[in-house]
Amino acid sequence: MHYRLIFLLFLAWCPSFTSWAAPAQQAFGDWLVTCNNQNFCLARNVGNHRGLVMTLGRSAGAHTDAGLRIELGGPENLLPKTPAIAPRLLFDGRPLTLAGERWQVAPWLLSTSDSATINRFLQHIQDGQAISLKQGNQSISLAGLKAALLFIDDRQKRVGSETAWIGKGDEPPLSVPPAPALKSVARVNPTAAPFSREELNDLLDYGNVRMNNSACSLDPQRREIWVTPLTDEKALLIQSCESGAYNTIYLAWLVSREKPFTARQINLRLPFLPPDSDSRDIELVNATFDGKTQELTTLEKLRGAGDCGVQTRWRYDGQRFRLVRYAGMPVCDNWQGPDAWPTLWITR
Repeated sequence: MHYRLIFLLFLAWCPSFTSWAAPAQQAFGDWLVTCNNQNFCLARNVGNHRGLVMTLGRSAGAHTDAGLRIELGGPENLLPKTPAIAPRLLFDGRPLTLAGERWQVAPWLLSTSDSATINRFLQHIQDGQAISLKQGNQSISLAGLKAALLFIDDRQKRVGSETAWIGKGDEPPLSVPPAPALKSVARVNPTAAPFSREELNDLLDYGNVRMNNSACSLDPQRREIWVTPLTDEKALLIQSCESGAYNTIYLAWLVSREKPFTARQINLRLPFLPPDSDSRDIELVNATFDGKTQELTTLEKLRGAGDCGVQTRWRYDGQRFRLVRYAGMPVCDNWQGPDAWPTLWITR
């Protein structure tokens, strides 16, 4: 019994020394919850909301940093011609009472970062059916909200503490583990020497040889190739390889800047296994490169509108490209573009 107690205490103690939290993304009814490697969790209603969306975010740790937004937007709503939403909001068919005091009210946005106000509002609506707009077809389904809140409580280990949204208890706020330390990815000197005209032409010729010898399915007349300096010794060579309706797959190499050229193909590998995936490898889909930040971006769209999919950013650290940001939106609902998708991985 004594050793079993020690073992259980050891298991409870270990998570506080985990260098990062395993990212998670899960749907509960009409709500999607995303928690990143910092255990910051974001929840919002998805699906057929027609542009009326409630978003709830919360940081890990004993502090009560949280935010709640109810906003009208999206391509279906012509906002300059749309009346303010606050006086038109309905909760299960009746005028919505904004429980709590500290709300910021704009024509098409209601928001608060006051924890007491958020707690009171969630207690008021968590067992309801929907928040809708009078004289409108927009609606925030509340199906799954309570389960989403409990998931966040569990992920941040708040269940049983005073700070929990659903699983409240008597444990003090300091019983909640802090967020893991934020990882950093080194930056190399961004002022690599530019190519001379001769160097650029030689590298492009080298890239064309690689492209002609590749097994890519893209018509040679449609293939693209570009090269950019990474450091004074290395260049980045990228070529398009395969293309569909709205996604193009690229291949990339790290190439020496001196002859005879040597190349190493770039393979992007995530530090975690994404939800609903059996591989940590990432293809260079719709790849772009920002020379100022030394970051390579991929964007895999689930449809042409670009409102759902996966976006990743990778920074060159002098040896390889390392992940600095992973954002994903599995539900296509005409709400946000890639830069606003919820993150599963962030770094400095």
